[in-house]
Parts: sequence; structure tokens; C-alpha cells
Amino acid sequence: MILSPPANALTDPESFRASVMAPHKPVVMRGAARHWPMLAGGGLEGVVEQLLQFDAGKAAEVFVGYPAIGARYNYDAGLTGFNFDRTMMPFGEALARILSSASEPDHASLYMGSLAAELYLPGIEQTTRLPFVPAAVKPRFWIGHSSTVACHYDTMDNVACVVAGRRRFTLFPPDAIRDLYVGPIDHTLAGQPISLAVGSEPGDPRYPRFAEARDRALVVELEPGDALYVPKLWWHQVEAIGEVNVLVNFWWDGFATGPDRPYTAMMLALLAIAERPSAERQAWRAWFDHYVFRPDGHPLAFLPPERHGILGAGSKENHGRIRTLVMRLLRGG
Repeated sequence: MILSPPANALTDPESFRASVMAPHKPVVMRGAARHWPMLAGGGLEGVVEQLLQFDAGKAAEVFVGYPAIGARYNYDAGLTGFNFDRTMMPFGEALARILSSASEPDHASLYMGSLAAELYLPGIEQTTRLPFVPAAVKPRFWIGHSSTVACHYDTMDNVACVVAGRRRFTLFPPDAIRDLYVGPIDHTLAGQPISLAVGSEPGDPRYPRFAEARDRALVVELEPGDALYVPKLWWHQVEAIGEVNVLVNFWWDGFATGPDRPYTAMMLALLAIAERPSAERQAWRAWFDHYVFRPDGHPLAFLPPERHGILGAGSKENHGRIRTLVMRLLRGG
């Protein structure tokens, strides 16, 4: 079940952070973006008018999927390449091609993704504000025909808003990762690893454990003006439903304490821990649990706060000291 936001959670970033983001569950926000000017006319024409008004004329990467793939962007059969092409074309030309070919039978599927507003549509970010998204967070635009984007995760928190067409999100919690049969982490469609099992037929012998994850899927459909909060590390397959679809999203880390990201720490752990003997990995797991994941609370809770040293909570000075120590250790010091 996908939740609705608590009362007053959408009034400002801090309320949203505490009430919606902290529980780390998807939340659907019906009509949250309905006040945007591009939605004032209630149809695709108003959206297109806004896009063209702010078009900076820059070339954008366009995914081109031929009819045989059924608009499902993925790997090729051997996982050595992909089942679509990439090409560059001016934004306005790409948009015109998407619009003009949408109603043609057996047309190629065209898709532009992750277009930073300040680069491609400068000024439009002033018309797509949400009171609960920090003002410094800039929107990105996703425009194309009907399509299915393979199930993936993001390392940032995500608010996704539909402005044209419809979107169906199929979500799985982070701990479903072992049952999703995740592909390579360094050979990806668009930056993030994808699940190879999501979208497979029930009983597919290649993915026997996916049966456990399939029943855990959460599915939600969004209409124009609706928004969805997807917490970081939640898996999501995204289907664009309609001849022409436009989505605006916002990515940010609501709980960052500095410039360092958890994914960076995991990649370093791959080098330092993943290939060690099982018993030693279990020993390090105990250390990570104690100091990082803290199921029993702060590791120095039995001491007064002034004796917590670099483990003192919320101190930028302590964060800096830890970062300096890590950098020295990486240099072999």
C-alpha cells in the first residue's frame, strides 16, 4: 500500500523531510503540481507551449527504440549492448519529432530523459516550484512516447510529477535486492543497475527467487498534476502511458551531512571487504552494525556527549575530522 502524505507535510521542506522522507516509504501526492502554469490549460498544448517558450536550443540525447522492442528500453539479448540507439538532436527538433510521430502506426519510440532545466529550459524552474522541495533543487524533464524504463533505483530522494500523459510506477523495497536479479553495476542503460527479473513471466526459470519479490510490488498510477515521493534505494519500474508523456522530477539527498555519499562508501567496501573470507566478513559486519547501522543506538551512549569525540552527532567539525582521517588512510598515511 502506497501512503498519502500526513496533514501539513507539504507546506515546507522541513515538514516534508520529517513527515514524508524520514519514514523512507513511497508517498503519493495527488494534485501536488496542479498549480503549475503548464497545467493551467488542462492539456498537452499548454505543456508544449511552455517547453518551447523556454527552449535554449541545446542538443539533447534521445533514445530511439524501434517497434520490435515494444518501447521497453533494456539490454540486448546477450547483455553486451542495448536494444535501442542513442542520438543527439536539438531539443526543439526532438520534441517536434515526438509530437509528429506519436499517432503514426508502428513508429519508433523516442525518449529524452534527465534534462536539467537550467541547461535545456532555463527559467522554467521558476514555474515548476513545489513548496516542500528545497528552493535550491532544480527540476529535470523526461519527455517521450509510451515507454517502459527498466526497474532501477536512485541514490537520491526523488519527487516525480506527471504533467502530460500518465505514469505507472511499480516499486519494490530496498531489501528486495537479492530477489530482483540485478545486472552489472558498471555496464548500465543510463547510470544505475537494473533488475533483470522485473517484467519477466511468472515461473521464468532464470529468476526463481523473483517469485518472492513479485508479491511485494507496490503499483501506483499518476495523472497530470500528481506527484510521487520515491525514497532513495527503492526500486522502481516506470511506464509512460499515453502517446506523449512528460514528467518533471526533483532529486536531492534530504539527509546529507556533507559531500560524501553512502554509495561511495559501499564501493570502497567492495574493495576492502567483499573478497575476504566469510568469517572475517562477518566480523566486519559486526563492526559496521555497531558503528554505522547502530541497531542498539549510539555506540558511545554510555558516555556523556562531551566524551564522544569524532562520533559526536551533528558536528561539522567532527565530520571534517573523520573525512580528513579517511583521506589520510586512503593515501596510506
